[in-house]
Amino acid sequence: MKKYGYKPFILMALLLLSTGLLTGCLFEGEQSLEKMDTPEEAVTSTPDPSSDEPQPEGDGEEAEKGTDAENAEGEATSATVSRELYLMDANGMVAPQTLELPASEEVATQALEYMVKDGPVTNLLPNGFEAVLPAGTEILGLNAQEDGTLVVDVSEEFKNYEAKDEEKILQAMTYTLTQFDNVKRIKLWINGHEQAVMPVDGTPISKGVSRSDGINHHVGVQTDIMNSEAVTVYFPAQNGEQVYHVPVTTRVEKGSDEYASMVQALLEGPEVGSALMNPFHEGAEMINSKLKNGVLSVSFNENILTGADEPSLSDAALASLVMSLTDLTDVESVEVHVDGTEQVMNEAGQPLAEPVSRQDINGAEGL
Repeated sequence: MKKYGYKPFILMALLLLSTGLLTGCLFEGEQSLEKMDTPEEAVTSTPDPSSDEPQPEGDGEEAEKGTDAENAEGEATSATVSRELYLMDANGMVAPQTLELPASEEVATQALEYMVKDGPVTNLLPNGFEAVLPAGTEILGLNAQEDGTLVVDVSEEFKNYEAKDEEKILQAMTYTLTQFDNVKRIKLWINGHEQAVMPVDGTPISKGVSRSDGINHHVGVQTDIMNSEAVTVYFPAQNGEQVYHVPVTTRVEKGSDEYASMVQALLEGPEVGSALMNPFHEGAEMINSKLKNGVLSVSFNENILTGADEPSLSDAALASLVMSLTDLTDVESVEVHVDGTEQVMNEAGQPLAEPVSRQDINGAEGL
């Protein structure tokens, strides 16, 4: 009896101990599965500035504030952001339009995708405008380089355009992508192969294309190419009730004062017979200009104003001045003065007491 008496008790104790251990393991396993199955709280982070995808203009603090605002809005509705795309208008000219696009971290890729015909931009196009990239074009990749070059790789469908549209396509891509502050020029690849020329009409692009190459070129028959240099100015155009501004690259005397020559090109107006309008009265002249802390103060004679009873600066003239001059890297905003006038008024009768930026113009016109 003594030899076998304890054995059943020992076996029972071992059995109970094993059951307890197994039960603990099972409960621990259930807790682990529960933690894995529980969705993590959504976390939104700003894009990595070291990534190859170009970032929108503005400092980090502004971008962070913008992201927070978009996140807050996104809780109730799908967040959208304003993006400037260069499209083709009814007159066959390339012009910027600001559209509300879904919020995305891949801003440059998205901008190009919304420039493809029959693509996601279709229902967003303003009346009279069309996308410029051939239908079916896919954006295969973007690679930002340290020197400010952005390599754009597109699919074979990109080649399906007419020769007359080649420069317009190139200009629209260049101006859309160089709006991002870390992109100075673009280079084109097709299906992984670098292109020395455009595929249809052979426009040379081996050195890349930048805004200095111009847009909607206008060169008069009397222009001396050797002794002139290119400037880009903006003239108003109208489609129905919408007024928008079109960039035009023209030529001015080489070595002349940059601000004065640009303003003079505006005062002379667009090409005769053009669909563009001249917003300035005959006899308007610039007196002087002065740049301080990014603000360009420009003074004119009284012929710049319109209206006999309450003279004012037209909205179209102000937009042409601001959009043209802020294209220069050192000009952030424009302040207009008129000789003999204490306070310049806009069309609405409001004083232009503060310098006007490009963002102010875009917001007012809904570009």
